Amino acid sequence: MAVLSAPARTETPPDPRKRPRSGRLRRAIGDNLLAYAFMAGGLVCFALFSWYPLVRGIILSFQQDNFVTDPYWVGTENYVALFEDPLFWTAWRNTLVFTGFALVFGYLVPLFLAILLNELRHLKGFFRVAVYLPVMLPPIVVVLLWRYFYDPGNGLFNTVLSAAGLPTSQWTQSPSTALFSLVLVSTWANLGGATLMYLAGLQGIPGELYEAAELDGASLWQRLRHVTIPQLRFLMLVLLLLQVIATMQVFIEPYQLTGTTNPDTITVMVLIYRYAFTVNNDFGLAAAMSVTLFVVLGAFSAVYLRLTRSQES
Repeated sequence: MAVLSAPARTETPPDPRKRPRSGRLRRAIGDNLLAYAFMAGGLVCFALFSWYPLVRGIILSFQQDNFVTDPYWVGTENYVALFEDPLFWTAWRNTLVFTGFALVFGYLVPLFLAILLNELRHLKGFFRVAVYLPVMLPPIVVVLLWRYFYDPGNGLFNTVLSAAGLPTSQWTQSPSTALFSLVLVSTWANLGGATLMYLAGLQGIPGELYEAAELDGASLWQRLRHVTIPQLRFLMLVLLLLQVIATMQVFIEPYQLTGTTNPDTITVMVLIYRYAFTVNNDFGLAAAMSVTLFVVLGAFSAVYLRLTRSQES
């Protein structure tokens, strides 16, 4: 009589996807441990040099502190004192006017300069270095150079005007020309960076688009309007935001050329310096002004990004 044997059981290998959650978590941490180690240095730097000063400045804006005696809490008194100070509104008006003038020259001039450099056939490297040279100079050197240009006595500009039989100007000393004179300095010192960015964007535009436009009989202005500007639209939007943020924080030009007491050229950053180091010696009041500037720039950036995103969609 034959005896039937039970069929041998075959064991299925465990599914690696059904490992315990703790094991998967340890494996994920182990796989990314090196990435976390590289990230740690950046996080520490951001925490020490960006996040901590930001939080410390916000706390300081609610205190009265001269960094000599012990600080004490004053609540919103610093902000009330800001809004009651006539220089607060004067500084904001000058800053906004400066930003408007700087955008007219510092935003449009680099674009047309980049188009001109892109069309050159000879000496491209020389002219690109010449355009970018002011950016490589230290800001204080730029300001001292333009101080010589603006000297009402023996300055370069007045010497040229006198030789041409034209009336001279007081430049930075005259209320009607002081702020515009600062705009020229800032534009000359910073247009090289924007020009090279526009130039890089222009060189990334496919040549077939221009060839097709020329075959359709498009003029130079039509090629600029329908090909160049649409292709550079994203870069132009980014540079506009960055230039607004940068020009609203202008400090070196008014501080070095007109000082901290001239109401015609005092800006927000100059007023912050004035609160902290010259007149008030109150770093709490200066911090309150800094927080106000931070809020204004943050709100502008948020609204600007929201509008540009809605237009792209």
